[in-house]
Amino acid sequence: MTSIASYGIKEQLQSSTAIDHAVEQIRLLGYAVVDGGYSPEEIATFGKAFDAARTEMEARHGGRARLEAIDEHNTIRLPMLYNKLFLQLAMNDNITELCGRLLSDYFVLNQQNGISNPGSAARYNQGAYHRDLPFQHFTSSRPLAINALYCIDDFTTENGATFVIPASHKQEPFPSDAMVNALQLQVPARAGSFIVLDCMTYHTGGVNHTQRERRAVNHVYTIPLLKQQIDFPAALKEDFTNDQKARRLLGYGLSIPTDVQSYYRSRISE
Repeated sequence: MTSIASYGIKEQLQSSTAIDHAVEQIRLLGYAVVDGGYSPEEIATFGKAFDAARTEMEARHGGRARLEAIDEHNTIRLPMLYNKLFLQLAMNDNITELCGRLLSDYFVLNQQNGISNPGSAARYNQGAYHRDLPFQHFTSSRPLAINALYCIDDFTTENGATFVIPASHKQEPFPSDAMVNALQLQVPARAGSFIVLDCMTYHTGGVNHTQRERRAVNHVYTIPLLKQQIDFPAALKEDFTNDQKARRLLGYGLSIPTDVQSYYRSRISE
């Protein structure tokens, strides 16, 4: 690595590992690409699991036409409900290490959604700028939530790779159209990697001009104070996993006491 010339500097951050670099870049610019550490065979297995989960989702919830009517046909809500392989994906070592560094040693999975960006430049519900804590206009000195988008397929300029506005997690309002056009950049990423964002970074899916869909699985990790998109313990049931690390990640034990007696019982069990 080339040494950077400088003067008048008394303090400098140090980073040596890939996770160090990603943590520093996310703090500075709001985004980074992180390798998932998967083999080609594992990457292909995730793709097959995605397609199978979508088929089962449609069968359980009235078919594709019914989901199209509510604009849910390009999204798989909680894919680990259909295949526990997606729990392993949510517990990826590189991502959980990064979240531990950026959030704290106690964070939960707020949401997991499979996302399809259809081909032929078709409209889809992630194709507009947003934050993954939507409708919020504030900044914080430390991240409250981290978005890790796992790339099932290569993300390219042709198939609608994610656009970000660098460092926009540091500004409360959405930038002007002039600044968005001047500063937005596209983030290509290989299948098997994660595009990781501070959730307050403004971003959007691009237009997929190819004939093939572009698939991904989005994860939002948050501090435990934020409500999950879906009540994971209720949806997955008590016996979904006995792995204590997984149960903590999924929010088991964080249910809101329904009365004072329940609150007291929760204090006894701490």
